[in-house]
Amino acid sequence: MRLEYHPAVANELEKIRDYYEQKSNGLGDRFVDELEQQIFLIAAMPSRWQIVRGDVRRALMRRFPYVIYFRNLEVGTIRVTVVKHMKRHPAFGVSRK
Repeated sequence: MRLEYHPAVANELEKIRDYYEQKSNGLGDRFVDELEQQIFLIAAMPSRWQIVRGDVRRALMRRFPYVIYFRNLEVGTIRVTVVKHMKRHPAFGVSRK
């Protein structure tokens, strides 16, 4: 499975990791670890996750209040389009390609 990331995702993840790291030493790394585990689950079974709109699906993180939006572009390619806090507007990032 090939994974791609929208260019804005790197900046979003850096801000989220820094926020959690300021709250507690090592918490930012635990966030990244859980995110990576969730991405591996997405890559293993992309059709398992709920469709939000069109071809956009979402996966909820377990320990952190974040949701991962992704698209199954073609056979064997997943593109993560946004990682956002659950309190953000539901439409935020859904239109990203």
